[in-house]
Amino acid sequence: MGEKDKIHEMIRVNHAGEYGAIRIYKGQLAVLGKSSVGPVIQHMAEQEQDHFDLFDKEIKDRHVRPTALAPLWHVAGFALGAASALLGKKGAMACTVAVESVIDEHYRDQLKDLETLPKEKDLKDKIAKCHAEELEHHDTSLELEAEKLPGYKVFTTFVKTASRTAIWLSKKI
Repeated sequence: MGEKDKIHEMIRVNHAGEYGAIRIYKGQLAVLGKSSVGPVIQHMAEQEQDHFDLFDKEIKDRHVRPTALAPLWHVAGFALGAASALLGKKGAMACTVAVESVIDEHYRDQLKDLETLPKEKDLKDKIAKCHAEELEHHDTSLELEAEKLPGYKVFTTFVKTASRTAIWLSKKI
């Protein structure tokens, strides 16, 4: 894969992932928006919107084909968010921990790949900013007792697998 194709794939998958994250938080807010954790979820959703906007601009500026799976992520993201929130605050936070654990690996890999491409410093800086905020979401969710969800390991394994699958599909389709 050429350098341009690799960069386009990065932008496409990040754009798709941030869109999926927005939809997860919208689903969580539909269930828990008026709860004590609502403002925390809203803050995370706003940061995800900022991340999406960064990659949406990259999509447009670089003429990158977005994923064809956006309609699927629209529905699946909301469903995952709402379902996790129906498990309560700990369920919503466990979902966030799982997703952000996968995103941590994903962004680390991209940042490592971008080390070899000095002309992509601006893109690397954008990804690094998003990565830092995703880690904040992860840590905040742990502080809010995500790990106390009954069945935490099973639930997070499912969400991590779904997230890795979504990443793989969004790179290609």
